[in-house]
Amino acid sequence: MKTKKERAAYIDERLEELFPETPVPLDHVNPFTLLIAVLLSAQCTDERVNKVTPALFEKATCPEDMIKLTVAEIEAIVKPCGLAPRKAKAIHRLSEILIEKHGGEVPDNFEDLEELPGVGHKTAGVVLAQSFGIPAFPVDTHIHRLAQQWGLTSGKNVVETEKDLKRCFPKDRWNKLHLQIIFFGRKYCAARQCDGLQCELCQTCFPDRKRARKYKKA
Repeated sequence: MKTKKERAAYIDERLEELFPETPVPLDHVNPFTLLIAVLLSAQCTDERVNKVTPALFEKATCPEDMIKLTVAEIEAIVKPCGLAPRKAKAIHRLSEILIEKHGGEVPDNFEDLEELPGVGHKTAGVVLAQSFGIPAFPVDTHIHRLAQQWGLTSGKNVVETEKDLKRCFPKDRWNKLHLQIIFFGRKYCAARQCDGLQCELCQTCFPDRKRARKYKKA
């Protein structure tokens, strides 16, 4: 059986072969629209978010324009994404805060981003990684599950999974690798398709594994 270091090196190399290009799944035109799109993606698919955001971004691609909309107007547009009342309030209020505290610009650090309504650690990490190129390793459900199946973390929670993955991979790979893992999970190793025994990476990392791998949910 491969060591954790060997598994990580193989996974890194193979994912780069499979997904050399990593376009950001959420459509956006600037850091603000990415922030909004990631916020809307909570408990919603990227595909649905991308169907909803054109109507919203036609009206507002910056905080100054977003606050011209009422919360009710925002809610009506984002309703298909689910949790619309909460998300609409967060979008409107964070737009106000960006103007009040940050000159209308999206901040480029975890502390300020995580102070915004509706913005958690994962959302902040995505914005920092994809808009500012700052090394981060946002952990979603795909990454949390696959990191366990590949024996890279104990999977106690997403915080520990993030720390473990950062130890496994070079810092200059974090931003691209987190997307590559998501793409692999969606295409080859979805929860309903692979139980730790089916896909190429699971089989290669643990060729002697006989029993389905149960993972801890985020």
